[in-house]
Amino acid sequence: MLTFEDALGKLLAAAQPVTETRSLPLTAAAGRVLAAPQFSTVAAPPLDNSGMDGYAVKSADIPVAGTRLPVSQRIPAGSVGMPLQPGTAARIFTGAPIPAGADAVIMQELCEAGDDGVVINQVPTPGQNIRCAGEDIAVGAEILAASIKLRPQDIALAASAGLPELPVYRRLRVGVFFTGDELVQPGEPLPPGAIYNSNRYALRALLEGLGCEVRDLGQVPDTLDATKDALRRAAADNDLIVTSGGVSVGEEDHVKPAVEAEGRLDMWKIAIKPGKPLAFGEVRKDDGKAWFIGLPGNPVSAIVTFMIMVRPFVLRLQGIRDVTPRAFTLRADFDWKKPDARAEFLRGRRNEGGGVELYPNQGAGVVTSLCWGDGLVLNPPGQPVAKGDPVRFVPFTELL
Repeated sequence: MLTFEDALGKLLAAAQPVTETRSLPLTAAAGRVLAAPQFSTVAAPPLDNSGMDGYAVKSADIPVAGTRLPVSQRIPAGSVGMPLQPGTAARIFTGAPIPAGADAVIMQELCEAGDDGVVINQVPTPGQNIRCAGEDIAVGAEILAASIKLRPQDIALAASAGLPELPVYRRLRVGVFFTGDELVQPGEPLPPGAIYNSNRYALRALLEGLGCEVRDLGQVPDTLDATKDALRRAAADNDLIVTSGGVSVGEEDHVKPAVEAEGRLDMWKIAIKPGKPLAFGEVRKDDGKAWFIGLPGNPVSAIVTFMIMVRPFVLRLQGIRDVTPRAFTLRADFDWKKPDARAEFLRGRRNEGGGVELYPNQGAGVVTSLCWGDGLVLNPPGQPVAKGDPVRFVPFTELL
């Protein structure tokens, strides 16, 4: 069996990111992958400005607390004042440019305003409460690196630099379909021997959560011809095809021979639990190929394998370079006395004491364990765990 690290390495080495780009307005760019680094053509802030409401002064004019100064002008945000007259104060508001000659701002709570001026109750220091020009963004500075998924704060930074639009890679197109005559859609009657198709909805949600454009081909009959036809249709206008179940050697498992007939398939046994089987290959199409990944059929196995294997592959296809989720070292508040020979991804959740607990039933079909938990404990092969031991924990927020 392949180790988890070797299998993931093979996936990432094969990934060929999309290259098509388009420019989008900032209002539509959040969640997309930036195609080129961005540089600022302006300084932010463009001028020295006040960090709060108060009075702009020259610090040398206030030798002691209680000094009274006449107020020579009023400077609201959005306007530029006149040079500060010697021996006076300027009423100033947050964000307003500092007038020439002033070198400090005294917050209004430390001042007493009256008809004959303002009493300054603090001896200021030069630079006090002044935001200097360019302290956030310098002219020409790289503000956003290529190949990042744009977050709201990245959009804010682009807007601060005056950029109205950003170049992004097009969305990854993913086709999904599902085989198995035993599968029934939620809302339909459940005959004896049938099960509801939870993987269809889980995989769609997982892919859409990663920003993919998902094309759902629905349920495919358990025949070789129907499966080959579904593969051809999915490959025609998608970059990646994802299925779950049906990639075995049984008489009713047609995905494997169908992919082999339409392209190439590698069957991997990966030393992970839950999971283990993974099919990876490609399906031919007129203008190249579509990648193919076949996931295990058990719901927890499919979701966990997606999070730890398919997610980084999808991110790399989208053009993202850093695809490694952050892991945290936490205290085990559980005993795990019979570890598997494979690397285990145990469903757990953090508690108020700073430790991590495990769901009592770690079965591959127990979907409630994923809803109860808030992450995965990554346990190395053959590693027993006793209460108090340090364990590696990856929150679901890093995997979804």
